[in-house]
This record gives sequence, C-alpha cells and structure tokens, in this order.
Amino acid sequence: MNAMASLTKTDSPRSFKNVKRGLEMHRNIGIMAHIDAGKTTVTERILYLTGRIHETGEVHDGEATMDFLEEERKRGITIQSAATAAEWNNHSINIIDTPGHVDFTAEVERSLRVLDGAVAVFDAVSGVEAQSETVWRQANRYGVPRLCFINKMDRVGADYWGSVDSIRTRLDARPVPIQIPVGQEKDFRGVIDLIRMKMYEFPEEAEGKSYLESEIPAELLEDAKQHRRKMIEIAAEFDETLLEMFIEEKEPSEELVLKALRAGTIKMEMTPVVCGSALKHKGVRFMLDAVVDFLPCPFDLPAVEGIEPRTDNKQVRKRDAAEPLCLMAFKTIAESTGDLTFVRVYSGVLSKGTGVMNARTGKMERIGRLVRMHANKRDAIDEIRAGDIGAVIGLKNTYTGDTLCDENNPIALNKIQFPDTVISMSLEPKKSADRDKLSEVIGKMMREDPTFRAQTNEQTGQLIISGMGELHLEVIVNRIYSEHKCEVVTGKPKVAYKQRLRRALETEARFIRQSGGRGQYAVITVKFDPVATKDGDLEFVDSIKGGSVPREYIPKVEQGLREGFAGGGQTGFPFVNVRATLTDGKYHEVDSSEMAFIQAGHLAFRQASENNITLLEPIMKVEVRVPEEFLGGVVGDLNSRRGEVNEVDSIGNQRVVRALVPIAEMFAYSSSLRGATQGRGSYAMELFEYRDVPNNIAEEVLKGGKGG
Repeated sequence: MNAMASLTKTDSPRSFKNVKRGLEMHRNIGIMAHIDAGKTTVTERILYLTGRIHETGEVHDGEATMDFLEEERKRGITIQSAATAAEWNNHSINIIDTPGHVDFTAEVERSLRVLDGAVAVFDAVSGVEAQSETVWRQANRYGVPRLCFINKMDRVGADYWGSVDSIRTRLDARPVPIQIPVGQEKDFRGVIDLIRMKMYEFPEEAEGKSYLESEIPAELLEDAKQHRRKMIEIAAEFDETLLEMFIEEKEPSEELVLKALRAGTIKMEMTPVVCGSALKHKGVRFMLDAVVDFLPCPFDLPAVEGIEPRTDNKQVRKRDAAEPLCLMAFKTIAESTGDLTFVRVYSGVLSKGTGVMNARTGKMERIGRLVRMHANKRDAIDEIRAGDIGAVIGLKNTYTGDTLCDENNPIALNKIQFPDTVISMSLEPKKSADRDKLSEVIGKMMREDPTFRAQTNEQTGQLIISGMGELHLEVIVNRIYSEHKCEVVTGKPKVAYKQRLRRALETEARFIRQSGGRGQYAVITVKFDPVATKDGDLEFVDSIKGGSVPREYIPKVEQGLREGFAGGGQTGFPFVNVRATLTDGKYHEVDSSEMAFIQAGHLAFRQASENNITLLEPIMKVEVRVPEEFLGGVVGDLNSRRGEVNEVDSIGNQRVVRALVPIAEMFAYSSSLRGATQGRGSYAMELFEYRDVPNNIAEEVLKGGKGG
C-alpha cells in the first residue's frame, strides 16, 4: 500500500458525536473464551484504548488489571470474573472478564445470566476449543447475542477462515465475517472492513491509538467484493429494504447494512466476526466498534419475567427506570466489613439508603453503600438505574441468584443453574485451634462460589469439600492459606459418586413403639421407581384413597422420605432420580403422630435402598491436543483409562482427540500427558453425564478402595 495515500486516524470510522446518552447508548457485555485464547489481554487493551488505564499490564507478567487475585497472577489464568466499565464512542460499556478454565465455569454461568451481549474470543490457530463450546452453550441457554473476535492472527499457524469454519461446524452457529484479514501470521498487518470497503492497517508504534485508512489495493479488491456480497446476502434476510436492493443489485448505504446486521445479531440468527491481535494492539478498536454497532442495549431485549413469590403468578417488568424495582444479585465476595454483592438492575432505580425485599427470604435488606467496580477498585455512586450493573456493600442475607425487589411489587426471577460437583477431598486444620476459623472461612467461600460445597461426614466426622475439578479445589486450599492464614491438611481427591435405586419395588414400613402410656404408630406402603425426575430430586406422589393415612400425616411421610433420600443410605453418596408413591397405610387414633410418620418415611426409604443400589460416576468429555507423532500413545492411554475415543480431528499440525472418560481415571492426567508428549500436549475436560459404575469397580469403591 502506498503510505502517502493513507490517512492516519484516531477516531473510529463510526464515531458518534454529541449524542444524548440514555439506555440506548449502554452495553452490558462479557468477554468469554477457552483458556489462553486471550480474553484478559483483550479486556486490558479495551481499558487502554478507552483511557481507563494508561499502560497495559500483561497476563504472562502477572500484571493484568482484571486478574488481581494472587492465585490468578501466580498461575497466569483468570479464576473469578471481574467487572469494569468503559466509554467508547459516547457509549458506556459494562464489561465482565470471565474465566476460561472449565473448573471455574460457574463464573461464566452467573455472568451470562445477567449480561445483554458477549464477545467470544477464539485463538486463530486453534479455532473452537473445548471450553469455547461450553461457554457458547451457556450463552445460548441465556439467550445472549454475541460477536466473535478471532485473536492471535499474528501467530504461526493462524488460520482465519479455518477458525470461522470451526465456529460454523463445531458450534452449529452462523458466523458472518464483517472483516477479512490483510496477511496472516507474521505478515498480519490489518483488516478490510466489508461494510465500509476500506482497508485499515495498524502501525506497531501506535499501540492501537491510531491506524492507517486507505482504499483497498487492486489485488485484494475482488476477494473483498465476494465476501461483502455474502455478508449482504445474509444481512438482507433481516431487512426488506436491503433485500430489495440486493435483488436489484443496488449499492446499499452503510447505515442500512449496519441496521440489518444488528437485527440479525440481536435475534441470535447470525454472529458477526472480526479479527486482530490483542497483544499487538491490532484490531481491538474495531471490535469495540462492533460491540456498539451490533450488540443489544437493554431496550433491545424483551421484558424480564418472573413470578410473584407468594402466589406463583407470572410477573413482567419492562426494562425501564419508571417501573417498580427489580434486580438480581449474581456474585458475592465475602468481606469482613460486609459482603460485596454484584447486582444487575433490570427495572426501577436502586438508591442508597433505601430498603428492598429479598424475594427468596421475604425479608427486607437495607442498601448502604453503592459502588461501581473497576477490577478490585471501587467508585462510590448514589444509584444504579435500570439496565446498569454495580455492587452493594453490606447486604446481610443475600446470595448469588437472589432477586431484590420493591416490597409492594414483589417479583422472583429465575435462579441461576449451577453444575454438580464431580470431585471431593477431606480437609482439616493443621492446628486444632484453627477449627473454628476454618469453619468460618469455608462458610465465606461457599457464599462466594456456588459450585464449592462442604459438609461433615456423619460417620467419620471429617470435613469433605467438593468442587468442579482438581484445579478448583487446589486453588481453594491455596486461598485458605494465603488469604486467610489458615494452614490445612488435605486428603487425596475422590470422585463425587452418586447412586440410584437399581430396580423398582414396593415396601411396607412399620414404625410401632409401645413402652407404656402413649406409643408411636405409623404404617405406610410406598412404591419406589428409579425414573428421571426434575433436577434428579425425589418426586413424591400421594395416591392415598379412603383416608388410610390421614391428610395431616401425608406431608410428614414425604418429609421422612426426603430425609432418607438426602441421607445417602449405607454408602453416604447422594441419591438421584427416585419417584416415591404413597399407596396405602394404617394409623392409630391415639398412638399415631407426626413424628411416627416421619420415621416411617425414613424407614421405607432405607428398606427400599438395602441391596438395591447402583453407583453412578461422572463421565467427562475430554479434548486432548497433541502433535501427530504422539497421537497413538495418547489414544492408547485414554483407552486404558476406560476411555471411549469417538473423534480425532486435525487442526494445523495438531491432532485433536475427543473422548469420554470416567473422572476416576483422570486424576493427575496433566502430569501424565506432559511426560507422554514432552510437554507439548494439552487437554481440557468438562462433565458430560453420570453413568453406572461397572460392578467390579463399584465393589472396590464400596470397600473404600478406588476413588471412593
């Protein structure tokens, strides 16, 4: 390109000047991706470009603004989501940087629940990776429109069109490139904007603050025209005027193309694709333009729906400050001065000094201090209006997923769904004097992290902690020591098994006690079926006819059955998927009592589960990436781990193995893979489903052997 014909610019091509700021100029977005795709670096460059920070900190140096936890800086990964806010082209943008490792997927889950849009970041060499699929599914579940940023275009092996194709095939999405790269790998120097039909180049010394604009060179023009035609053909599906112009082969205006692309993006029927190299400050400003142009403002989204807590009647709130107050608490950080609770306000205005009702507890909470977050820094504010995200300091009894609302117009929004834990280990303090302190720390961490569980084993008295993987629990144990100065001793990781009833059966439970005076009398007949139930819980069915069990005792039978179900029987593992049908029973006019029927329910479940259980184990979806020469060894190793290899792909010079493997066989797999591939292999895994444990292994587990 002739540099003399170029124009150096600092404003974006679509800058907005002197526009009135309202909700239509507001964006709430998340940055999501597989680990190491460059999410945090992208966020760092956004903050630099928008003037929130004046120099960039690098993830590999442990100095990224958004990775402020000691564990994050030490490991070079994001562990908890962090929020910030920025200004771009007269728009205000709330940004949440989310983790990429599957062990911390709950952070992505709760962030996407409250966000309006997302930027999915992909490594240009690897394309769609295992966690890319997970976060994409989460965004689909919450109806979050998104755009794609193909990052690391300057890396050896970068393949823009291969990455776009992997988005189409692996994610079943409809990617629509609105840019094409100029050069790849070390020759990557800029992009062609297919909407404006201009070429933009990024001088290294400009650090993203300015760029060179020019006409598209003759040798690239025909290719650009072909891709522009494909883009407009898809955009035309979302605007009749554009469709007519496309059919008549007329040249549409930039505004018309933007409008149509925006409509398709918000409907989630297409996903715009841009590219760059965040580390080298290339392309991030145009990705920000795409956020403003294509991702929705709160007004673009439908009204929020919930239920009236007392009646379960449907309730609706428009996303408007004039509506009654409605907000969701989506993240809690436990602090000695009072919990820091992140909130998304959907309607109304949250003002400091006012009272709000917690829809879960029915109790009032007083709003003390309100702040806007910038990573771990806080700016005091007086209110948070509809469409905005902020944080409250000092709420007493509000946890992740709770709805806070106007006392006179109550509403409960749908809660956030978190995955089951798959691994556990024992934990105890090194010094017995720290026992109370450890209990307090564990309580704080459970408030912060809904996928971290802790309970005391009734038989052994041990404290058992459970989480999403080895790294998850390792980070928690390290934080207990480093942040709370409490030394602990851990046991070996164990599988979080579950159990189900092996076969259907009917049992009669008789709880009869006579010891002089008034006795205890309850007889019930219950039919148990191992069937899929909502959330895997116990489903209770009342089939009593003729009053053989009085109505007031039936809820007590259910209570006893649920206590037996929750107790785990002889093995202690949680039960799942049981339907209990109360079919018959007997009572005594004098001796029957609520307690007797609770005990009968408990006894019925114990009888049904004796010698009638099947253990279930977590099966993980595993993706291993290795150079060709190590493929055979890796596949053989996965097979030896009871793995089921179902796909082997090629991406560049790497082979990608996808398999289903029991988590019991995957402990310490990272060190095994490093040794088998000379440190050149990598893997990711996530929970796929629970399956029956083979009999020979189940016997070992029940004897206290393998993973039990």
